[in-house]
Order: sequence, then structure tokens, then C-alpha cells
Amino acid sequence: MADQTDSFTAREALFYHETVRPGKIEIVASKPMATQRDLSLAYSPGVAVPVQAIADDPANAARYTARSNLVAVISNGTAILGMGNLGALASKPVMEGKAVLFKRFADVDAIDLELATEDPEAFINAVALMEPSFGGINLEDIRAPECFIIEQALREKLNIPVMHDDQHGTAIISAAGLLNACHITGRDLKDVKVVVNGAGAAAIACTALIKAMGVQHENVLMCDRSGVIYPGRDNVDQWKSAHAVQTDRRTLEDALVGADIFLGLSVGGALKPEWVEKMADQPIIFAMANPDPEITPDAAKAVRPDAIVATGRSDYPNQVNNVLGFPFIFRGALDVRATAINEEMKIAAAQAIAELARKPVPEEVAAAYGKNHQFGRDYIIPVPFDPRLMEVVSAAVAKAAMDSGVAQTQIEDFDAYRHALKSRLNPTTSVLTNVYAEVKNNPKRVVFAEAEEEVVLRAAIQFRDFGYGTPVLVGRTNAVREKLVELAAANPDSFEIQNSAESEFVPDMVDYLYKRLQRRGHTERDVRRMVNQDRNIFSSLLLALGHGDAMITGLTRPFAQTIREVNLVLDHKQGEVPFGVHMMIGKNFTVFLADTTINERPTAEQLAHIAKDTAAVARRLGHEPRVAFLSYSTFGNPAGKWLENIREAVHILDEEKPDFEYEGEMAPDAALNPQVMAQYPFSRLSGPANVLVMPGLQSANLSAKLLRELGGNATIGPMLIGMEKPVQIAPMTANAPDVLTLSVLAAAGVVG
Repeated sequence: MADQTDSFTAREALFYHETVRPGKIEIVASKPMATQRDLSLAYSPGVAVPVQAIADDPANAARYTARSNLVAVISNGTAILGMGNLGALASKPVMEGKAVLFKRFADVDAIDLELATEDPEAFINAVALMEPSFGGINLEDIRAPECFIIEQALREKLNIPVMHDDQHGTAIISAAGLLNACHITGRDLKDVKVVVNGAGAAAIACTALIKAMGVQHENVLMCDRSGVIYPGRDNVDQWKSAHAVQTDRRTLEDALVGADIFLGLSVGGALKPEWVEKMADQPIIFAMANPDPEITPDAAKAVRPDAIVATGRSDYPNQVNNVLGFPFIFRGALDVRATAINEEMKIAAAQAIAELARKPVPEEVAAAYGKNHQFGRDYIIPVPFDPRLMEVVSAAVAKAAMDSGVAQTQIEDFDAYRHALKSRLNPTTSVLTNVYAEVKNNPKRVVFAEAEEEVVLRAAIQFRDFGYGTPVLVGRTNAVREKLVELAAANPDSFEIQNSAESEFVPDMVDYLYKRLQRRGHTERDVRRMVNQDRNIFSSLLLALGHGDAMITGLTRPFAQTIREVNLVLDHKQGEVPFGVHMMIGKNFTVFLADTTINERPTAEQLAHIAKDTAAVARRLGHEPRVAFLSYSTFGNPAGKWLENIREAVHILDEEKPDFEYEGEMAPDAALNPQVMAQYPFSRLSGPANVLVMPGLQSANLSAKLLRELGGNATIGPMLIGMEKPVQIAPMTANAPDVLTLSVLAAAGVVG
């Protein structure tokens, strides 16, 4: 079920899909392509060797091609989200989005395919012909009843996993929640009485799965728009009739009398509070219609305080969200080269998700959601960004595939497999997602110092629209308001704009800053001019006087000039060394570079301090720090006169005994390349370093900017550490997502 709570304008959504390059996916080569030899190996004549190997043994396709990690996301656009039949081409943004989710959550490569046909037979034939290309097929947004025909035919024809996620994804997640709700209320599945409202693809799949898990056929009443489905009723197709039950009840209201469970996959408002009153003690209500549930949790609990309620929305407890399932189900299926996704695998996924919800929640997840989740009535389903889902669900699905005989390869060591699953993804991506959730639960006031700049204003609009807090926009009132209108911001007049020419805070600002600078050669007239004319100073004073919680600036002036202006108003934390960190994010690694912005020739004490603070940032972003003090020299080879500060910094840490690994002086390859590291068996680093402390500003800044240009969107920063108030200075080349990320990090207190 999709998350419907984020708000944004149509213009912002279109800009997101259009900017940088159209769409959300691209193809990236996984092998070197730099030389003629590379090309000869990649294509002719070298490619002939794996071709022959696969011809000799088809199983070799898993070794020599991307097929074993490649899923096709396929639709004909006949049931796009809740929008209906808009056609194959219109479904492409959704299918691209699904492909991105596969990669983001489970490192599964996915390609979207949109088929321009509403003929099930033509659709089936087209997909069947593509079997050699893919390791699995994810069907999406296909209307009922054609989706049943298509999925069943493809499962019979193909020797790879096929799953229609609209059906089975929802079924698996709701079944997991149902297991836990029954556990809490002391129910046994074989005894519960269930009412299913809705008879579409998802409803039928949910019903079939809970029956496979133990719910008795005669204890399930399914309702559609015409009421209860019973044998002999008119206008009932073969898929609905499979769930017909002999009963004298004819309406949803009748069916609910004494029912233990309500599964809603219908329309908003379909479940009336007075009907809930007639259900059994401790009713279990899954109101999964989106965007509006059949009944809200508040309305249900107003009449039945003992109810357990789940919905498809993230702004209520117990969200039924398909992203908890499909990426990890396919991950497990692909890893054992399963020939199908069968009932055993679906049940294993549901049970694994249910069991995960009963375990203590990791600290980073609790922090992100602003509360300490604990198994109970308001936490029967894990939150979508729990990093443990990858290893728990994928491993359970892989084992079920092996046990049920559909796996073509065997996993011998499941402990090693779980470790490999954890290592596939970069923890930074999950932690950053959780940081955004944390700020959403604890919204802040962030001062945007350059609000007349379109890039800044876009970030500020998103900051508010996505619920992260209140942007305080600094600029000329009319200019900012005109740009808000131009960018189609919702209710432009509701934004807070601070203009130094009009602000009621100016007298206090002048008084505050004059007391601070009067013994540094500044007259009161100087101070008044700075407050009125310099937005960085004005914005910093908003922060200093408590009118904001954090501040973002930097796009209109070089970093060095900006930090000088900020320092006129704000000090660094007592006992701290202010410095900058760039964060380089790869697929399954993150490296932190410091100090990249401020200290030209740091002392040994400063280097040690920078190492400790950067290690703390790395830990807050999900990494166990391994610090390397970088140099052109590795443990004295070659010798040089600029090594003493680095060596002394290491000695300082030796005396302080911090709780992280550190080593130096060492060249970058000795810190990052396992083969080079092996030449220094005495090194205290247990693996490649992820915190790189640079010897001086020149090498640090050059390295960071080179990597940023070469790595593109893989770089965040510089992040300013050590100021008394959370201030971030974005690079002048930053785009709106860069500014938004730094704003959220500052608001969350992760950096600063």
C-alpha cells in the first residue's frame, strides 16, 4: 500500500522526474569499458566464450550475465494506482518507480516494460517470449480479472518467479500483521471469523493466503458492492465464487456481527462505526483502502477502544506497505534461482515479517520515528525502513524455496548468506531515510538565508510540503513572494518571510551584534549596516536570538566568505574545532573526508579532534568508524618533514583510547585497498577506512571537489561541524535536493 501523506505540487513532481535527465533509471556498466581490450572482452570477440558456455549449460547464464539479479517490472496500465485504465505509456513512471524501489531496498536490478495490449493472451505471449532475459517477473497495475488469468498462465509457462505484487504484496504484509494481531489477542487462525470487504485482485489474494495459513474456508465471508458472496448469487465470476460460503447473511453489516477480523480492500468510509460495535471482543480491523481507509483508527477506537487497527497510511500506526515485502521476496528467490514464488515462500515471508515486529527495535529506527517502537497493539508490523528486513525476509524466502523444492541452487551457510545480505546495501541510505523521518516527527524552524534564489526556494518549499518543519525565508518580501507564486507553492502567503528592511527583530539584532563586535573595531553604524544589508549576518542573528533552530546558506558566495560572515555572529562550540566533512556515498560503502573547508594547517590536537568528531558523525549515520590519517607517506616511507603533526595526532588518540579504530600516517591506497593493506599486517584497521582525516586544507579541498565532480550525486557536503548553532553552508553549485538534505541533517542534529 502506498504512502499518501507527503504533499507536493504537480510542478514539483514533474520537475523531479524531468531534472538532470528524464525519468528515474539509467543503465550503468558493471565492468571496465576504458580500453580497446575492455571492449573486446565485453563484446566481440571475447563475448563468444560465455555465449558458448551458456549454450553448453544454461545454468551458466547465472554466472556470466546479469540475469540472476534482473527482474522485469511489467504492466499494461489498465489499473494504474487508484487512477484506473490510463494505458501502457502512462504507467511508465510507476514502473520506473517500482524498479528504483527494487534497487534501493534489495539491490535487485529491474527494468520496466510497458506492453500496449489489453488482450490477456497477447500479454502472456509477449512476456513468455522474454523469459531468457530475466530472473523474475513482477507484474504491476493490471486490472482484475485479467491479472488472475495472466499471472496463472505465466506461472505455468515460465521457469522463473512470477508475482503480481498488487495481489500478493498486500496479502503477505497484511497476513504478517494478522498473525501478530491474533497473537496479541490470544486467537488461533483456525478459529477466527473473517469478513473481507472488496473482491478485487488484492482482496482475493489476501483471502487465499490467510486460508493457506490456517483460516477455515467456512469462516470467511467475502463482500463486494452487491453484498456477501454466497453460492448461486448472480454476477459472481469464477475467482469470487471460489470464496463463496453458504450463509443467510447478505450485507456487510450483517456479516460483521460477531466477526473477529475485518479486512478492507475497498473504498474509503465503507466501514461504519456502528457496525464495528457489533464485532467480537478485541476486533482486528485492517482498513487498507488508499488514500482514505474504510474507517480511521480514531473512529474505530472511539466505539471500540479494544480494537487493533491497521491501514495503508504512514500517518497511522501499523502501516500495511508492500515495500516491506516484494524487494526481499524477489531477493531471496533470485539468490537460490527459484523457479517460482509459491505459497510456502509467501507464508515464510509473512511469518518472518511478523517475527521481526516482535523483536526489539534498533536504536536508529526508534530515533528516526521519534519513539521507541515496541511490539503491541500499535506496532504489529515493522516500519518500512527497518534495516533488518533485507536479511530476515530474504533469508526466510530463500530457505522456503529450498525446502519446497523450487530452488535450483542451495545455500550451505545461512549465517554467511545473512551477512552477505547486510553487506549488499550502504547503511547510509537507510539511516538518511530514517533521519528524514525523525525530522518529520520533530519538525524544526530552518532559516533559508538566500530565499530569492530559485534553488534555495525549491528546497524550502519541499522542506515545508514534506512536513519537516517551517522554512524561515530571508529576502525581499515581494521578490520572495513572487517566486513562490512562480514555483506554484501551495498558499504562498502562508510562508514566513523575514526582510531586514521590515523585521521587528532588527533593534535586538543590532544591540546583540554591537555588544559582540564593539571591541573588534566595529561602530554601531557599521553593525546596523551589516544587519540591514547582509543576509548571512541577518540570518545568523535570527538563529542566535532563537527565531530559528538551524540555518542553510552558501549558494551566492564562496564558502570562505560565508563562514567569515557567520563567524561574526556565531561562535564554535566550546572546546570544539569547527571543520567541514564531505560524505562520499557508493552502492555499499560511505567514506567521510575531513577537514575539507576550514583549517589550513591543522595542529596535532586539531587533527585528533577532527578524527573524533568525524567518527561520531559516521556512527550516527550507521557506520562503525575506521579512521585513517592520510599522508603521501605510509608509516614513514617515504620520509618527510610534514609528518609530525599526523604522528602526534595518533599518539594523542593512543593516550585517550577512543572507542573506534584508527591508524596513520598512511597513503590512500594503504587505507582503502585490501591488497595494499595486506602488506601492512601490523595495521590496526580491520578493514578499509571509512573516515579519512586529511593532513591539510589544500589536499582535503582538492580531493573533495575532484571526487564531487567525478562522483556527481554520490557526494553530500561539505557538512559544517562544531558550530554553537546548526549552520550548514552548501556549495555554490548545489541543487535543490542538496540544499534540502543539508537542511534536514542540520534540523536533525546529525551534523553541526
